[in-house]
Amino acid sequence: THPRFLVDGFEVAKKATLEFLETFKTPVVIGDQPDREILKMVARTTLRTKLYEGLADQLTDIVVNAVLCIRQSDQPIDLFMVEIMHMRHKFDVDTRLIEGLVLDHGSRHPDMKRRAENCYILTANVSLEYEKSEINAGFFYSNAEQREKMVTAERRQVDERVQKIIELKNKVCAGTDKNFVVINQKGIDPPSLDLLARAGIIALRRAKRRNMERLVLACGGEAINSVEGMTEDCLGWAGLVYEHVLGEEKYTFVENVKNPHSCTILIKGPNDHTIAQIKDAVRDGLRSVKNTVEDEAVVLVALERSRWLQGSISLTM
Repeated sequence: THPRFLVDGFEVAKKATLEFLETFKTPVVIGDQPDREILKMVARTTLRTKLYEGLADQLTDIVVNAVLCIRQSDQPIDLFMVEIMHMRHKFDVDTRLIEGLVLDHGSRHPDMKRRAENCYILTANVSLEYEKSEINAGFFYSNAEQREKMVTAERRQVDERVQKIIELKNKVCAGTDKNFVVINQKGIDPPSLDLLARAGIIALRRAKRRNMERLVLACGGEAINSVEGMTEDCLGWAGLVYEHVLGEEKYTFVENVKNPHSCTILIKGPNDHTIAQIKDAVRDGLRSVKNTVEDEAVVLVALERSRWLQGSISLTM
């Protein structure tokens, strides 16, 4: 038989198979919302191929909730909005979903709070550190007073930026129990940290660039590139911000946000092998649930279909 006839046969079979699957598939979306139970079946089936049953069943809810958290009806699902963090700590069953963000660093000032509730979040990309001029110049002074004036003049621009942040904090937090947190992509030098600490502001510097968009999606508000014209509308919100110290590592948790569209899966495990295994399984689970939501249907084999109709949770993809 000529290969062309074989190819034509495969095309006919493919067309007939697709037509059959269209009549055999099980819809996932009910109204505007996906059927959570079917998504759990998809996630569980994927996770059990890589992890033992107990852990896979625990991660099922985490994976499904993570995808539904970042899902927006008018936009494609972007799995990069699910941050996967890990800690070599405790046991694999301590893995959990955080509807917020986990940053792998803490504040750099000893007087700043380590835990705060009801927090305004300012997401910034503003330099709050003294930067030397690129133009070479010589300055001469004859006494200590002149030297202090010169240093003050050099720092004036940075101090003015810090002062505007402090003024916004005083405006939104005065007379309330609310707190103020600054998460900055650029640097904050020690004098600026000291000013912020005295004003009762928690400040984190050198936040990773990839987390800036996640912060806005998780907490709300908008990322600012200048302190000029800041208003309360620029601020996000988190119910809880706290620092966790593990050995020499510091982590900052931003949790209890109002309408999160970004989240973090915090993977814990006793060793690197276990953590890598869980990460691999979680990524596969996220992709399978994402594909199911986007395709809006799954296909069950005959035996599993009958079991599912009777309320079983077994699924074959």
